[in-house]
Amino acid sequence: MKIHEFQAKAILNAYGVPVPRGEVVTTPADARRAAERLGGAVVLKAQIHAGGRGKAGGIAQASSPQEAERFAERLIGARLVTHQTGPDGRLVKRILVEEQVPVSRELYAGVVLDHRAARPVIMAGAIGGMEIEEVAAKDPESLTRVAVDPALQLQPFHVRRLVSRFALSPSIQRAAAGLLSALYRVFQEQDSSLAEINPLVVTTDGRLLALDAKLNVDDNALFRHPELAALRDPDEELPLEVEASRFGLNYIKLSGNVGCMVNGAGLAMATMDLVKCVGGEPANFLDVGGGASAEQIEQAFRILISDRSVRVVFINIFGGILRCERLAEGVIRAVRSLGVTLPIVVRMEGTNVDQGMRMLTESGLNFITAKGMQDAAEKAVNAARQAVQGSTFKVQR
Repeated sequence: MKIHEFQAKAILNAYGVPVPRGEVVTTPADARRAAERLGGAVVLKAQIHAGGRGKAGGIAQASSPQEAERFAERLIGARLVTHQTGPDGRLVKRILVEEQVPVSRELYAGVVLDHRAARPVIMAGAIGGMEIEEVAAKDPESLTRVAVDPALQLQPFHVRRLVSRFALSPSIQRAAAGLLSALYRVFQEQDSSLAEINPLVVTTDGRLLALDAKLNVDDNALFRHPELAALRDPDEELPLEVEASRFGLNYIKLSGNVGCMVNGAGLAMATMDLVKCVGGEPANFLDVGGGASAEQIEQAFRILISDRSVRVVFINIFGGILRCERLAEGVIRAVRSLGVTLPIVVRMEGTNVDQGMRMLTESGLNFITAKGMQDAAEKAVNAARQAVQGSTFKVQR
């Protein structure tokens, strides 16, 4: 789960990480009043769940409260389009108004989970800011990375190695060490998948400040953090993804036209890869889980066909906990109750597969059964291609 910059900064500040003074506003008049309280010269930052705000015009400096109000008038209620939002952009509903900070240097600090190493990795870079991804890609050695063993925790020698990358004056090295230690505690104690400060700035008067911050929380840990769950902003998520979460479904919208319904994240990833390998494009990631009920399957169908880009539904199920006859029951019920007219390709293996396939065949509905994942993917992509071309679809059995 992503949270807004101002929310991430509040959490970091509670752990002792210094941040600029600021206020969140929702109207131009509030932006002017906030600027007055902050000294007049401020920075206004659109609060959306996407990077690239600065390049898209979502961050601006104002030299006076009146200028802050004018900028807020342009931005609040507008749609901000960045490289991470897609062409539709994100609606700006609130702005963070912060004091202007005299910056001497921009640094980078972050903690991320390294799945290959199966442990957190804390990173420090002597260069930060908007181009950090390009810097890291072109010069990986510009970042110092330290993998932390959860059993041993972050050690002082780790911190010293990271701080040395910043090449700071001796007077603020202790502050940098404390900041990195606090950032790691945030990552660990808030069950984060990412905790990032970019840029971490050195001011002209020798202070360290988190000028921007990003914090992503592991959804699976939210039951331990009701205070974090309360920070969720559904307006920043796609409506279909929000709807799917209400029924315990893992759904992510993609750009293709082959709607995928799969049980198990690994099988879902393999299904999407196979669709691409045979020349198609998946429209989504949808994992109904190992123990999906008939109701969940019906809701999954409803969400799939609500995506107007979907031209075919590809069901790929391994029947273990979710037995094949239960899947067939849910699919048949969903198709009938929702009046689905899209072609539906079904590949099933596992517990009670013969019973499940017989139920599909005897239903009288136009299911396309497949033998194996390759066969199913090819039939699904062919069906989507014919639908796009506007031709009459021919069932391939």
